[in-house]
Amino acid sequence: MNEETTAAWVEEIISDFGEYLKANRGFSPHSLRAYLGDLRELLDFLDPQSLESPQTVSESLSDPRTIRSWLGQLSRQGASRATLARRIASFRTFSAWAQKHGVLTRDSGAKLRSPKPDNALPTVLSEADAAKLLDAARKQAHGESTADDAENQAGKAGTPSKSRAVALRDWALLEMLYATGVRVSELTGLKLGDVNRSEATIRVLGKGNKERIAPYGIPAGLALEEYLEQGRPELISAEKPQPDWVFLGVKGGRLDSRLVRGMLHRMTAIAGVPDLGPHGLRHTAATHLLNGGADLRSVQEILGHASLATTQRYTHLSVDRLRQVYLQAHPRA
Repeated sequence: MNEETTAAWVEEIISDFGEYLKANRGFSPHSLRAYLGDLRELLDFLDPQSLESPQTVSESLSDPRTIRSWLGQLSRQGASRATLARRIASFRTFSAWAQKHGVLTRDSGAKLRSPKPDNALPTVLSEADAAKLLDAARKQAHGESTADDAENQAGKAGTPSKSRAVALRDWALLEMLYATGVRVSELTGLKLGDVNRSEATIRVLGKGNKERIAPYGIPAGLALEEYLEQGRPELISAEKPQPDWVFLGVKGGRLDSRLVRGMLHRMTAIAGVPDLGPHGLRHTAATHLLNGGADLRSVQEILGHASLATTQRYTHLSVDRLRQVYLQAHPRA
């Protein structure tokens, strides 16, 4: 069997695995790309002789030593425990599926154990820094700032009206990310029918296709209203049918989550606050909720965590805050 036949067989296996993840596991596009990317990375690691035929590919992936060698190389290259845990989860899912469908002779991922998580959280903004970030976005949207032209960088818009529309969109995005604590993919996947403006809530589709309701406050509501009324109409393309997505790109389609990440990095620089991504803003929202007195169960529900243990990771930040207040205020601290 020649290399082209083997390559075609491998691509077919990857495609079938991807269809399984979508149909049976409800994977989001982001998770799907990650899992298939991990599988391709493993295949690139294999010795060229292991890729000579479907049989040699199968034999190599069925050997636990191959997988441990791959993970060992990643570890020596400096991969974090979280990265290794994700690679292991990806392979374990593939291995179980592949053995069941006759692709592998044994489930070589069954006995793999993930490293203990380090429980490290991303950068979390203080309440003052969060306010500075959102105020910087508001100023950009209203033309009150002469800082870097973030709206043109983000959207490459060609007209003043479209530039302002992008700035209004970005302001609404940041306000909603912070107000609701939703994942960036959940927010960019939001449709008009998912927004209840009278009750100030949004309905999002989270991991495992689980729906939940997240409330938002007055500042986020004001930014969202201004974007929907003044910004979004400017982004609708005459060449495309009326889109259902709330947040649109400059060409009138659904906004790419990667653009939101880039925009947030630029906006933190403009605001002069610690750099962070959308997930860091999600962690910030959770931490501020707990610091404000919200109970764990409520925060778990808002964030869409399947396990309360995941939400409890934030409590050490709140305890640090309580300790700081105690040390500053108690006469015998």
